[in-house]
Amino acid sequence: MNTKEKLLWAAIAVVLAGVGYAGYLYLKDAKEETGPTEQTQAPPPEPPKEAGIENPVPGGEGQGAAGKPLPALGASDGEFADALAQLAGQDSLAALLVRESIIRNIVVTVDNLPRAKVAVERRPVKPTPGETRIEGDADAGEVTTLSVQNYARYSPFVKAVGATDTKEVVALYFHWYPLFQKAYEDLGYPDRYFNDRLVAAMDDLLKAPEVEGPVRLVRPRVFFEFADPTLEQRSAGQKLLIRMGLENEVKVKAKLRELRAAIAARKP
Repeated sequence: MNTKEKLLWAAIAVVLAGVGYAGYLYLKDAKEETGPTEQTQAPPPEPPKEAGIENPVPGGEGQGAAGKPLPALGASDGEFADALAQLAGQDSLAALLVRESIIRNIVVTVDNLPRAKVAVERRPVKPTPGETRIEGDADAGEVTTLSVQNYARYSPFVKAVGATDTKEVVALYFHWYPLFQKAYEDLGYPDRYFNDRLVAAMDDLLKAPEVEGPVRLVRPRVFFEFADPTLEQRSAGQKLLIRMGLENEVKVKAKLRELRAAIAARKP
């Protein structure tokens, strides 16, 4: 595998705020989970001042950290992939990245994580291999739960997340931040900062409940849902963390806290 193919999952972790690590576990059919391909909902309220960072570097295209030039957003996929490859590669995860429109897709996904749904067709990573496993036969009236075997599908991703160098990932993010900001403005937020939205998404993920014991499911129609309505009403990002299983969720949250602290400590 050549250098370009050694794409580091850690950088995706920064802007996906931890959820992308697990490859987007879906209990429901992809069509039901699909959100808008671009931002069509009303813009979210401005995040509290203490939640964001107030745009760590100038927005728009042009220069990254230390005055180093950046490509135009529309021509950034190859160079961004090369930049990821400069970090310690994760060959086992490299094939999971959707390499077209990487930065734009990351921005769309981050913006949607605190919402009810994410845009499946715009996710920057491919779905996790295998099928969702459950225990119990709903058609026979049995109690149905997520199988613990299902959680094991995500252990390799979570292990890789824990091994990433937080400082290197955050440095890469800040260098490429002007293109993330440009993509966010193109999404319909000309007067807002992507970094604030990223921090807000992280904070939302960290509020996900940590469910002990089997996660019960119901199937009121065709697709499974959480039996607990307070879980089913959670944001898309929080529900994805819950579906990963408690052990994986706790590990991802630990990395999220590291990433958030490193981003907050970085000065313009």
